[in-house]
Amino acid sequence: MAERSTFGPVLLTGLASGIVAAVAGARPWVRGSSGNVDTANPASAAIIDLSGVRESPLAVSLALVVLACWGVILVTRGRVRRAVAVLGALAAIGMLVTIVAAFWSLQDALSEALLAASGLDTAEVSLTGWYAAALVAGLISVAATLAAVRYIPTWPEMGSRYDAPTTGTPEVEPEGNLELWKALDEGHDPTASQRPLD
Repeated sequence: MAERSTFGPVLLTGLASGIVAAVAGARPWVRGSSGNVDTANPASAAIIDLSGVRESPLAVSLALVVLACWGVILVTRGRVRRAVAVLGALAAIGMLVTIVAAFWSLQDALSEALLAASGLDTAEVSLTGWYAAALVAGLISVAATLAAVRYIPTWPEMGSRYDAPTTGTPEVEPEGNLELWKALDEGHDPTASQRPLD
């Protein structure tokens, strides 16, 4: 029962961390200056397009994959649900690796771009708060998706009444009020038959 109660907290934590990672990944992770080129000042930053070396589109993409996996986990069951949880965990790990690698790669890329733009031999580069937010969200997202893989067999699932109807056994026409209410509860439409009701 204790493992079953992890469903809500893990799901909400995973969704929240995925949203934060997606938002933070689309914001600048590094800032810097060299001579008269200052990326914190939009007027001087217009001298050169630095957007491609200050953020990580791959992290955003992987965060969106993680969010999509949480959505699928909500509406599936069994092996499919567990496979999607594993996919979400792999995407979260990939996102975290991307964020950690950006610590060096983005700073180096921005420094080189600033040096090329200013013509000088020194540049000051630092990380922004968005990078820290992305890193924390990535760590939490990995923990949440791994917890999902671990606890998903014990989590509640949607009932089969929400599945698309199959062409298996034909529906039996309900007889009497009690069976009509049962048919409605199971998602069947008793008014679809041509026979008039009692």
